[in-house]
Amino acid sequence: MNIRDLEYLVALQEQKHFRKAAERCFVSQPTLSGQIRKLEEELGLLLIERTSRKVIFTPAGDQLSNQAKIILMEVKGLRDMAKNLQAPLSGPIHIGLIPTVAPYLLPRIIPKLKSEFSELELFLYEEQTHVLLRRLDDGELDCLILAYLPEMSRFGSVDLYQEPLMLAMPKAHPWHNRSKVAIEELSGQQVLMLEDGHCLRDQAMGFCFAAGADEDTSFKATSLETLRHMVAAGMGITLLPQLAVNKLDDDNGISYRSFEEPQPRRLISLVYRKNSVRRPCFNEIAKLISSATDQLK
Repeated sequence: MNIRDLEYLVALQEQKHFRKAAERCFVSQPTLSGQIRKLEEELGLLLIERTSRKVIFTPAGDQLSNQAKIILMEVKGLRDMAKNLQAPLSGPIHIGLIPTVAPYLLPRIIPKLKSEFSELELFLYEEQTHVLLRRLDDGELDCLILAYLPEMSRFGSVDLYQEPLMLAMPKAHPWHNRSKVAIEELSGQQVLMLEDGHCLRDQAMGFCFAAGADEDTSFKATSLETLRHMVAAGMGITLLPQLAVNKLDDDNGISYRSFEEPQPRRLISLVYRKNSVRRPCFNEIAKLISSATDQLK
């Protein structure tokens, strides 16, 4: 038994398909299938039921595959530890970001990251929160940049910045000439929202419902840019993170207004596995991001 055999087993459990598992491991299907059979012979256990249509893992196969994932995580940790001891701010780092942060934060930090940490190899992934957390758990990502939620307490985290949410409305809206709006004034208003799966949707809805506003259920946006276009078309009002607003030209049919205190805000954090050996690297990246977003504080 070797590490590669465990990688084959885990890939097959996750893909439930020999060809797809082989492609993921960059080997031929006969190679992967043959190694799985050798592993079964070595362990003296039937790990999978082979049918013409699908791959079914036996209870023993599932248990051993789950343990193999843990072993592979530990092996990765050892390799990362060795690299980190050699040069903490070098080598590949895989960072996940949520869609309501990535397009607006990355232009501010990527040039500085490349300049200050030239030995780092950045790999960036944009996914919704639940996908990013699963990939962090599985060791596919090193850290995440997202809106912090209480259920993330099982991970380590570094606070990056508090981001106000701003009111976006058509320029023909009666509040257009106001300098600020009280959140309570949303009472009775219909507010455009993102579709299910975005953590910003849940946070914005929490603020709006507390103020007495309702969701406009006739439409749910797939992205902040779609929300913006809906507002520009005069279809309603919405809440947008301040970094997204700063990126915009105010001459596109939309007016942006801050809320009076207490402003609705979201906490953006860098989240990582608590046993990660790359915490010194995360701390330095967090300092850079905090410095780049000082104007939000």
